[in-house]
Amino acid sequence: MTQNWRFAPHDESQVRRLSSDMKVSPLLAQVLIARGFRDAPSARSFIDARMTDLLEPSSMSGIEEAAERVIAALNAKRRITIYGDYDVDGMTATSILLQCITLANGQCDYFIPNRLDDGYGLNCDSIRALHEEDPSRLLVTVDCGISSLKEAALAKELGLELIITDHHQMSDQLPDANCLVHPRLPDGNYEFPHLCGAGVALKLAWAVCQKLGDGQKASPVMREYLKCAVGLAAIGTVADVVPLVGENRILVRYGLNALADKAPLGLQELMKVAEIKSDQRLDTEDIGFAIAPRLNAAGRLGQARLAVELLTTNNQERASQLATYLDELNKNRRTVERRIMKQAKEMVEENDEWSNHSALVLAHQDWHPGVIGIVANRIAEHFEKPTVLIALDASSRTGQGSARSFAGFDLHAGFSSCSEHLLRYGGHQAAAGLKIDEDRIEGFRLAFAEYAACAPQPSEYDLQVRIDAEVCLNEITKKAVRELDCLGPFGQENPRPQFVATRVELAEPPRTMGEGGRHLSIVFLQQKTKIRAIAFGKGEWASQMEDEGGPFSISFAPSINRFRGFESVQLHLKDWTSEKTKTPLTS
Repeated sequence: MTQNWRFAPHDESQVRRLSSDMKVSPLLAQVLIARGFRDAPSARSFIDARMTDLLEPSSMSGIEEAAERVIAALNAKRRITIYGDYDVDGMTATSILLQCITLANGQCDYFIPNRLDDGYGLNCDSIRALHEEDPSRLLVTVDCGISSLKEAALAKELGLELIITDHHQMSDQLPDANCLVHPRLPDGNYEFPHLCGAGVALKLAWAVCQKLGDGQKASPVMREYLKCAVGLAAIGTVADVVPLVGENRILVRYGLNALADKAPLGLQELMKVAEIKSDQRLDTEDIGFAIAPRLNAAGRLGQARLAVELLTTNNQERASQLATYLDELNKNRRTVERRIMKQAKEMVEENDEWSNHSALVLAHQDWHPGVIGIVANRIAEHFEKPTVLIALDASSRTGQGSARSFAGFDLHAGFSSCSEHLLRYGGHQAAAGLKIDEDRIEGFRLAFAEYAACAPQPSEYDLQVRIDAEVCLNEITKKAVRELDCLGPFGQENPRPQFVATRVELAEPPRTMGEGGRHLSIVFLQQKTKIRAIAFGKGEWASQMEDEGGPFSISFAPSINRFRGFESVQLHLKDWTSEKTKTPLTS
């Protein structure tokens, strides 16, 4: 179904003025204005954001005390254990602190819960085991723990020193840990609330390095470490799909450069198997579609420790072995994912009554709990509803669920309203997880759908797709796309510029590509300009567009495609409509 396109207002005199003041093309000026930068100083501040614009770690509540506790444990030669999470954000956060403390000659190890056996976050059995092994250790969580009330209470009862660092949604009550580090603590005034777990871990590592130095500056060795750590934080930031604005955009911008210049040995090997060229400029798509899925595959299939080992090893042979193994895990994950996707669609189609529900809750005994989150996202997009997928365990008669939002629906609030049906839950607005007894699923399905029906519904404005400008294809040159790249890195809340072109024809019949013909390859023609376009996961558009025939109006995001040393402009086709039947576009 064609999306509702909303064009940014176009003021020709304002575009000319900004273009002249900044000495940039009118196209870039128009995009800057469309995104709220209407004068040269604000636009320059955005484009030229620097590492020095990052907030000092000490401005985040709890960091100073946490760093002091880490330093005290280092001086006392106590073991420090990093308790991470099994997703990419948790893996990179774990690696950042592990390397920091190891470089400081600390005794440091890490614990990553097994997704299949331990579930998400802190759990009481693990805390007991860690305490029994070494009751004097300092336990530092990354990317988890802010909702772990009973687990923190157990650690306190046992006398286990606990620092919680996290970025997820908080409950009304906070855990009673020795120290809490979070960018949104109620008594805090940190100016940027959107850091991911790796971003918070980087801030703590930075504070530790400052204290190990002269109190303000880290030693030369630790400064070099922090430059590399920014690369790991960039991977966690992109993979966790937090807003790529403010500090996150700065971390990713400089982190991509750090990965290109001095990626850890294991990442270098992972980039080889992912066929990312060593001389190729990295972008967020390389992380989102090549690096992160391979790291995530380890966590999803219960082997997250191997991904942390890959990110931190100094052994060339081991790095190569791990990279190859993670690549194989990722291939297995894709096979499982396709099967679950097919089954989930069939379940919805077989249950007519669910079409009236404002949210979907699907459960199956053959589903892998590590893969359902990816599929939940695709089902939510396909049916345009918040979606929960639950993998059932026949032996315990419980299910692990992963949920993904649609159109801004708040999953965490939805789960809170239905908490009487759940054993536990956690996460944030866009993505969340749960554990549930099998016999409570039907009650939860109805209660969750009822909550979704009564929740504020997205307005027509919310569902509109923002278009930066209407263009002719001959404007989308390599020079123009390179200039637009200064707005990057691109991601959540800072997408690639999206344009519309009208009266576009097919230069040749569209074709499908990729495994199972999932993707679309097409060449568009407007007047004398031909440009190739691709659409991921939209193979069905090939026959539809051929049947409809041109001319078309198309919505797309342009980029530079690099292949075998050659560069060309490529369009990422987002949406299209036949001009024979289209409805008026929104302005």
